[in-house]
Amino acid sequence: MAITPGGAAPAIAELVLKTTPPRAPRHLLVRPRLSLDDEQFRDRSIILVQAPPGFGKTSLLAQWRHEYLAKGSAVAWISAEGSPDPQRMLYSLVLAVRMGCGRPNFGATLLEGLAATVGEFEGITAWLSEVAQASLSLVLMIDEGDRMSANVLASLDYLLHNAPPNLRVVVAGRGDLNPMVADLRAYGHCASVGVETLRFTLEETMSLVRNRIGAKADPDTCARLHDMTEGWPLGLQLLLAAMERGSDPRSVVGAHSPTSRNQLVDALTAKLAPEDVAFLTRIAIVDQLHPELCVALTGDEESPQRLARLARDTPIFVVGEDSDWYRLHLLASDALRSRLAELPEQERNELHGRAQVWLASHGMLTPAARHAREAGHEGVAFDLAQQGLYEAVTQGHTSTMRDWLEVLPESVLDQHPQLRLAAAWALAVSERHEEAERMVGLILSRPDVDFALRYECVLIASGAAYYADDPDRCVAMFAPWSEVPAGVEPKFRLMHVNRLAMLALLQGDPAEARRRLLSLSNGEFPPAADYVVRWGEFIVGLSYLWEGQLLLGEEGLRLALASIDAKLGRRHPLACMFASLLATVAYERDRVDEAVALLANRLDVLERVGAPEAMLVGYRTATRVAAAQGEEHRALDLLEASYAIGVARRLPRLCVASLGEQVRLHAGRFRRETCNALIARMEELISTESPRRGPLWRRNVEMLTGMAYAYAAMAAQDWPGVIEAVSRAAPLAEQARLGRFRIECMALRAFALDRNGEDGRVLLLEAMSLARTYGYKRIFVDTHPVLSDWAYRVAEEGGGAADTESAPARVVNPPADLRQGGPRVVPSMVLTPKEREVLELLARNLSNKEIAQAMAVGEATIKWHLKNLFGKLGVGTRRHVVHRAQLLGLLQGLE
Repeated sequence: MAITPGGAAPAIAELVLKTTPPRAPRHLLVRPRLSLDDEQFRDRSIILVQAPPGFGKTSLLAQWRHEYLAKGSAVAWISAEGSPDPQRMLYSLVLAVRMGCGRPNFGATLLEGLAATVGEFEGITAWLSEVAQASLSLVLMIDEGDRMSANVLASLDYLLHNAPPNLRVVVAGRGDLNPMVADLRAYGHCASVGVETLRFTLEETMSLVRNRIGAKADPDTCARLHDMTEGWPLGLQLLLAAMERGSDPRSVVGAHSPTSRNQLVDALTAKLAPEDVAFLTRIAIVDQLHPELCVALTGDEESPQRLARLARDTPIFVVGEDSDWYRLHLLASDALRSRLAELPEQERNELHGRAQVWLASHGMLTPAARHAREAGHEGVAFDLAQQGLYEAVTQGHTSTMRDWLEVLPESVLDQHPQLRLAAAWALAVSERHEEAERMVGLILSRPDVDFALRYECVLIASGAAYYADDPDRCVAMFAPWSEVPAGVEPKFRLMHVNRLAMLALLQGDPAEARRRLLSLSNGEFPPAADYVVRWGEFIVGLSYLWEGQLLLGEEGLRLALASIDAKLGRRHPLACMFASLLATVAYERDRVDEAVALLANRLDVLERVGAPEAMLVGYRTATRVAAAQGEEHRALDLLEASYAIGVARRLPRLCVASLGEQVRLHAGRFRRETCNALIARMEELISTESPRRGPLWRRNVEMLTGMAYAYAAMAAQDWPGVIEAVSRAAPLAEQARLGRFRIECMALRAFALDRNGEDGRVLLLEAMSLARTYGYKRIFVDTHPVLSDWAYRVAEEGGGAADTESAPARVVNPPADLRQGGPRVVPSMVLTPKEREVLELLARNLSNKEIAQAMAVGEATIKWHLKNLFGKLGVGTRRHVVHRAQLLGLLQGLE
């Protein structure tokens, strides 16, 4: 297609390539949260996409291009270049409309009248005027906008501020274009997409992996891949390519397989100057980067400028929002630190020493202590650690303290009592809770223990008892401290309320637990207390789940989890505990895929440092998800794994819960003998453990065993036995306010009554009504498949569609689309309806005569439509028409 009508303007052949849209990637993943229908983009006339290379800017524009075409808009595409000539930009604008909109004569008058003396913005004004008069809704997409020169950017600024109502503009690039559109954003005309928005979510990563390698990668592998790449699109694509080449995808994300990661970073740094690579290698010695810290490390006063340039031009940095702090991408830091290890030891020690001095002078004592130890300054390291680790632990960084325990001798803990206190806190909320109680004993044996320290030790010891799943000891230990002591720090006041709320929950009063915690909801707390506040939110969420109130608990759990994931990381213990609760809600609401994503690569954290209740519901949900996906063998394996964890962590209730869940699974298949064998194991375990336990522990276990007996009786089809077992379990569930178990007991009793020749229908309807009120959709199918079928029949007989919401959703196969798999023309304004119909039939290899017969018109009419198609698309043959339409996105379904 020529750009010059009548030879008025110089022909610039290379601009044809710049105005031809790129082919969409083969494995392009459509991301619904970034759809143009999303609220953040709706009714926005300008959208900016700004990120370093490798974040999928062009792929997102390709997705949007297809969406705009499907909505009937015409799309003009420009891949920007670095020419300083504004007229060249004008030629690109004209050619882009001609290429993308099928308007071969667009801009003819404009270019013929263009002279070198035209003012800077007069050509843009004429282009905008012609767009405004065109009978089309036009979208202008400009990729690589950062390559534009300053005067071309000025033309773009003018275009954006004077765009007519029928023009939308999308600009993608690396540079910061926000100042250009600050006023437009203030009036709601402009939306901006940045790095954090472009990062893949875990669900998107899992979808991408499924599209590329199918079922070769399990959810845990997908989650590890996501965590390793931090949702970086290019990193995902490159590591997925490595997965496709290998036989075991897990080898790519394994801790001992850095080859692919090093190759990735080598490829990203290959074009950098040697001094840039040396700079990156040396600053990789620290976890968090600041311009002034880079100066301290390298001794180069130009380091801030170098850091800013590399962060803009390379994708290996993570930049803080509204902050001067940077962080190297996990993939990059691992590879760069392997290079750092090759430097002379003296140089590495000097770098550690410089980092220690700068960090300590800025109050960052914990990382400063680490660098002091690496530099060989052990005395300084221990002094800094005592000051910093205690605060780090109380703010949720317990793993840091546990790592230090591996290198801290007992003598150092004796000399630094604050370190021992930090160690006790860290050990209390882990599988090493017994060591925490030993630490508390050593602290209390000192002669200088005051009242505040004694109270803090009670907080630690009662927390350790909770992690030991000993509710009776936890309650007894904290009972003398019903009032918070005077003069303690604000964070301890919050901990006190949290502890009282947890004790209320353990004693079966979730409403009282919430009452205590919600009284603090309007308070102002210092940032250092954020971790303690999050624990309160966990207790609130657990109380709702305890009570069976799924709908009330879900929103709070979701908001808290998003915040903790962002601040502490996806695999932080508290994040994993929130995820286990939210996964249970998602599963009960019949959102199985969401539950899978929430639990992916988190169960191992729960196993080591999860609270007993969070670990129990996490493994139970993972088991039920596996069974719902038809993988009963994996469900049983998970249950045996949870039993082994219960043995290793000395949590016998977890073992009982594992056996009870196995009984439920086998009862669904009426495996009587297997259920009896599991019941025998359960009875032996309880007879050994029960004498050493208190009434709260025994009540919880008796309810679990009561349900197990009921399911074993169902497996034997002993309906009176089911009624008797449920009659023992139901009062315990009522006493503990366990809402889901109460509904489950009602459903089991109703089913047993019906099978025993009695009327259980009324009781079932009540159970279904409660399930619907609380939001349960899988409770009946999980209780027993036969019970679920009966619930369907009862709901259908009642004629109420709403009643079926509490039962599992049925799968309905939609009618097959007769045209599915064939070529389809999108309803774009580029072509008329008749032209679209001709194009689709042409793509099906029909002759002119066959097309005329299909459309019930004359053959001459078809020839006339073909002539218009040739002109709009700038081609000369039937085959070329099809290929050009496919290239422009007007024709789909041929691949």
